[in-house]
Amino acid sequence: MKRVLLDIEEGITRVALVEDGKLVELYYETKREESLVGNVYAGRVDNVIPNLQACFVEIGGEKKGYLYYGNRRAVSDGEKNPAKPKVGDTLIVQVEKDAVGSKGAVLTQNISYPGKFLVLLEEDGEIGISRKITDQAERERIRQIAKVFLTKGYGAVVRTNGEGKTEGDFQKEIGLLLEKAKGVANGQYRKAPTLLLKQSLPVEKAVRDFYREDIDEFDVNNQEVYEQLLETGDFNGDKQPALLLYQEKLPLFESFFVESQSQKALDEKVWLKSGGFLVIEETEACVVIDVNSGKAAGKGDLEKAVLKTNLEAAQEVAMQLRLRNLSGIIIVDFIDMASEENQNIVTKALGKAVEKDRIKTVVVGMTQLGLMQLTRKKTRPSLSKQMTTKCRQCDGQGRMPSIDWTVIRIRREVESILANTIYHKVTVQADGRLLSVFRGYEDAYLEKISKKLGGTVICESKNDMGFSQFQITKEK
Repeated sequence: MKRVLLDIEEGITRVALVEDGKLVELYYETKREESLVGNVYAGRVDNVIPNLQACFVEIGGEKKGYLYYGNRRAVSDGEKNPAKPKVGDTLIVQVEKDAVGSKGAVLTQNISYPGKFLVLLEEDGEIGISRKITDQAERERIRQIAKVFLTKGYGAVVRTNGEGKTEGDFQKEIGLLLEKAKGVANGQYRKAPTLLLKQSLPVEKAVRDFYREDIDEFDVNNQEVYEQLLETGDFNGDKQPALLLYQEKLPLFESFFVESQSQKALDEKVWLKSGGFLVIEETEACVVIDVNSGKAAGKGDLEKAVLKTNLEAAQEVAMQLRLRNLSGIIIVDFIDMASEENQNIVTKALGKAVEKDRIKTVVVGMTQLGLMQLTRKKTRPSLSKQMTTKCRQCDGQGRMPSIDWTVIRIRREVESILANTIYHKVTVQADGRLLSVFRGYEDAYLEKISKKLGGTVICESKNDMGFSQFQITKEK
């Protein structure tokens, strides 16, 4: 059973992919730190750096976006020369990567429009098809259908989910994406900077990324969003996932036993069934995963025991990459293996395991030092970066739970008490700023809980408490 859970609360949206009860992917967004990836802007060139073939573009946020134009070609005087933007020019750009730290968002002029099983490109006639669609007859069928509905100036990349889709499915998908593209094309006449297309709403992104035939159902706990998704016509039909409105008192994630799993997603140590364990550490340069034999080291053939533990670790590494959204350069230090044959077995097993990942992951192979190298495409901050923030008390040497993640914990605990116990009054003590987020805009969250569960929630500001600390007391 595969489910997508959409947990939508005041100011915070969480999305989880659950397979047979196991949490596989998790991400969340807040209104304050909403992802901009996929958004299209009419931007204004602020500064040009010719020797880097790059420029900084104002798109309306606090930080200017960074655009590398060196691979963008423009036709001039019958010859192809690099397009060289000038200060003050208006450019249509799309966000490829969100801003991180002091760095602004990474931009591109190669605009794409992602759908559920197809990505529309501004590349005339180019049609790419996922390599995971291996049947040659099916690939040709899809290619011919796409040619019929694509207009001049546009191409497409068909995702794996496009396999088996009908001509009507492609017509509908391409038509919707072309409408978006036409709206963006008119953006060159808008005053920059301005937002032309918003493509990164958490719910829309979740449906787009996870929508496929092997997903059994989408569960959403928000009436308004449920009705919006129902109107798309993409659910509850033949070969379509079911769309269910969750209305129980018990919090959605807790009902499907996901809450406790999400809390463990930040643990540095991950135990294997064999008794071995992984130690996962994120650094600025790369992600390092150390495989340890732990309790698995015992009697018997040592090489066989090491191979067994490493094979189990390979499966778990692939799962943790997805769950924690680890990306960039990844180094895995497997337990040393004397046999080159066993090293190849582990490499192939890891390569097979990462094929399940919808985000491109490449197993580069073993270094001379016996370290496994991988790369995984960066799409959004890792789960750790989303759920934690730098600790002010230790000058950034450690991390602590973020405000938003702490608010999620408080809300779930309060809801669980009111829904499952005899207590009807709850008092939350925390830092005033933390309570402000907890209550929601104009106390919207408190009003919702009172209406839904009938209990009373009192907030007491304690400015001497740590930023991620809170205390909950309950009364009958």
